[in-house]
Amino acid sequence: MAILFDEKKKVFTLQTKNSTWQMQVGRYGHLWHLYYGRRIQEGALDYLVRGINRGFCGAPYEAGEDREYSLDTYPQEYSAYGTGDYRTSCLSVEHGDGSRAAELLFDSYEIRKGKYGLSGLPAVWAGEEEAETLQIVLRDKASLVETVLLYGVLEEYDVITRACVIRNKGEGVWLERALSACLDLQRDDLEMITFYGRHTMERSLERGMCRHGKITAESMRGTSSHQENPFVILCEKGAGEEWGECYGMSLVYSGSFLAEAEVDQINQTRFVMGIHPEGFRWRLEKGESFTAPEVIFSFTSSGYGELSRNFHRLCQEHLIRGKYRNTRRPVLLNNWEAMEFHITEEDLVSLAASAKELGTELFVMDDGWFGGRDHDRCGLGDWTPNARKLPEGVAGLAKKIHDMDMMFGIWIEPEMINEDSDLYRAHPDWCLRAPGRTPNRERGQLVLDISRREVRDYLFDSIGGILKEAEVDYVKWDMNRNLSDVWSAACPALRQGEVSHRYVLGLYDLMERFVSAFPDILWEGCSGGGGRFDAGILYYMPQIWCSDNTDAIERISIQYGTSFGYPVSAMGAHVSVSPNLQTGRRTPLETRAAVAMAGVFGYELDVRRLDQEDRERIKEQIRWYKQYQELILYGDYYRLTPVGENGEFAAWQSVSRDQQTAVVSAVCLHARSNPIFLRVRLKGLKENRWYRVRQERLTESAREDKGQEAGAFCPEEKELICQGSGLMYGGVNLPVFKRDYESVRYVIEILDEKEG
Repeated sequence: MAILFDEKKKVFTLQTKNSTWQMQVGRYGHLWHLYYGRRIQEGALDYLVRGINRGFCGAPYEAGEDREYSLDTYPQEYSAYGTGDYRTSCLSVEHGDGSRAAELLFDSYEIRKGKYGLSGLPAVWAGEEEAETLQIVLRDKASLVETVLLYGVLEEYDVITRACVIRNKGEGVWLERALSACLDLQRDDLEMITFYGRHTMERSLERGMCRHGKITAESMRGTSSHQENPFVILCEKGAGEEWGECYGMSLVYSGSFLAEAEVDQINQTRFVMGIHPEGFRWRLEKGESFTAPEVIFSFTSSGYGELSRNFHRLCQEHLIRGKYRNTRRPVLLNNWEAMEFHITEEDLVSLAASAKELGTELFVMDDGWFGGRDHDRCGLGDWTPNARKLPEGVAGLAKKIHDMDMMFGIWIEPEMINEDSDLYRAHPDWCLRAPGRTPNRERGQLVLDISRREVRDYLFDSIGGILKEAEVDYVKWDMNRNLSDVWSAACPALRQGEVSHRYVLGLYDLMERFVSAFPDILWEGCSGGGGRFDAGILYYMPQIWCSDNTDAIERISIQYGTSFGYPVSAMGAHVSVSPNLQTGRRTPLETRAAVAMAGVFGYELDVRRLDQEDRERIKEQIRWYKQYQELILYGDYYRLTPVGENGEFAAWQSVSRDQQTAVVSAVCLHARSNPIFLRVRLKGLKENRWYRVRQERLTESAREDKGQEAGAFCPEEKELICQGSGLMYGGVNLPVFKRDYESVRYVIEILDEKEG
């Protein structure tokens, strides 16, 4: 069993394959956190919790003269404000009399098979054979406010999920803070790894020691944001890819969030995560409940490489749903960088035909096809085809693409509205806009108030009609600004603090309606690229456009940071033109493809303008990717070099789950005069089996040198045969790179026993 309860000691133990979570009902009814870390076989660790009179730290009234008992120093499973715990809290309640105290005491528990679900919110899913649920009810006796703590244990994945439901059985109250989870660790030697960024430069790794006081990763933008990400790692000092204790936390939520670590006065570390309390205020009447989003926890003592693979497998197999959860994805061509808003049916059909000749399987029409959409300041909200650009509508264009034996997709931005649109002129109150103020605009856009049912109904009916009529195969769902002026005309004045979260609930409701009505469509999330790259979106859409930055060299860093918490199968990645439109950098076509192949592969350039040599290279790239796509998307992913610390080259590897086949890609970041020799150690192979290593592609300079030796092996050898242990501990030589941004790829295949 994954969940155990010791009736005598009142200790709950949650076991995964390699970790243990333990908590205890304390002698006065509070729920103490005892332990989370490496798996322990049996026994209660209640002896770890000690008290001492520290002064100024009050004790609960029931403790009498037991002055050593203090909520301010005891490790809590779920912290509340106002009753003696002065550290950061998860729950803050304002009662009808204006008081703000809540003391949560153990009331009851239930253990059941299967994984709990959350009403209106995305969550990890698993059946009775794959997971168990622990439900613990804590009650504030004075107010009759209850917090129902939910734990889901997926033993084989080394994952424990947490969520909570706050129920009110008394008079009406206000929730001012309702975070999802608290983790109190009796140690102060942890670093916090976060992933910061900005538009087109998302998810750069940053790490620093947790310290006395608080450090945070947060978004107050109404979305999970480009600037921070709701995935965080706490790890012991110096932990790396293959060494060190690591705790990973991923919030399954797409709105404003808070992740906060605090080292307290006696050197314990508290971590909390959930909806950001800034601007949040939720009314709970008698009999009502509030559900806080889920946090996914995983622990490993083997470094953050193994931690990442835990999250990758969990996302692929128990978060993502639908037809494309674990199946191959079509290689696409998106028309945006080729045409932007200047589209005509004739040009689209011409581009699609050229792409079809190269082997692409899906043609995507991006922005500019609807309403009066000739630029980004008009048309959003008017989801009717532009007859001037598409005389036969989307359905007519889709038929022409389908007749080529290609799949067809479109771009939409349902959450936005332009003032220059028929929808805004008819319903100006349908956007988020504070009364009496001019609105904050971005790209000429305002945000539709999708917390309102009638707005969601309009979007579903208008866009859904097109998807059905045109038999659309793929949809890219974009969102190109953050929330501001958050005020809803449909919400009473005293409840405007609910609007931001109700917006996210409305988003999830609308997405659920679409994916349920159109289960065969491949949905891709997007928010100016990676501005809403989170586990919540992956519940509805199996892939997310990783970044609007299509420069291959910068994408190495972006995809590197993304890979810590999210699988390769979730990362949309395209080959674009060189020089790159964002940076002006010139990068070889092979390198652009190598980087894009570390994700869901596609192209975003005008392939009609390519010469014959590049067209042949693209044909070969697509053939190769189709052959190894399952390995790349669903195999085990290894970061072979720490991007940002290694200035010479970047390398990454995908290994099939059966360890039979692997693919390694490396890109030169800085070519040197009188170069040093470069080598990379492989990972994830069987130590005692023999493998054949084949250099799949020569570098650009090798081609120009007309076949002269530029490979990694000896001149007379075209391939290397070596045991897995040698490849992992000795490594593989990289070629001598002669220019910046050259790349090389290796295919590693296990030999038959006879060959070995």
